[in-house]
Amino acid sequence: MTKSASAPGAMWIVSAPSGAGKTSLTQALVQRLHRRGVAAAISVSYTTRAPRVGEVEGTHYHFVDDAKFLTMVKAGEFLEHADVFGRRYGTGLAETDRLLAAGTELLLDIDWQGARQIKSKRPGVQGVFVLPPSAAELERRLRGRGQDDAAVIAARMQAARAEMAHYAEYDYLIVNDDFERALEELQAVVLAQRLRRSGQALRHAGLLQDLLA
Repeated sequence: MTKSASAPGAMWIVSAPSGAGKTSLTQALVQRLHRRGVAAAISVSYTTRAPRVGEVEGTHYHFVDDAKFLTMVKAGEFLEHADVFGRRYGTGLAETDRLLAAGTELLLDIDWQGARQIKSKRPGVQGVFVLPPSAAELERRLRGRGQDDAAVIAARMQAARAEMAHYAEYDYLIVNDDFERALEELQAVVLAQRLRRSGQALRHAGLLQDLLA
């Protein structure tokens, strides 16, 4: 029996306004895919902002200063990069390609600016936009964090509306009202892509040869 080849992984852009729950969803999705034997990971972005309490270098972000970030931009080391709330964020190109070549389903937690850059370079990339069930619920979630004052909350709500205005640029739309349902929908989208004939024919080349012999 011919040994099956490994199919490259897919890149998934997941965007949402702050407070919609995309970070929790992507983290839970990676765990679920692992339990199914599917290699999956969340891309670790570079940022110029300071680490928050509990954040670990290389796990949550790669923390760099402005000078280092700009040097990486000039060297073409980012697949995409953007300024968000006065801080810089970017997706490393080399690590992205390494994970995809290894067959990893790679989730990119980025905003619409980064999504546009990536889609212009790699048109086949799939995008998922996560919406909150209502503006009132989104504001409640932001207030529930207990980290920001009223002025910051108002600014974040304004930024959220600006972000949500770009929902039509994405391939899939998920409303995170019930977390478990939203997670099931996100998993269904990823698994459906993995079941496309081109990838499955590579993963199961040996089986196909045996069956058709």
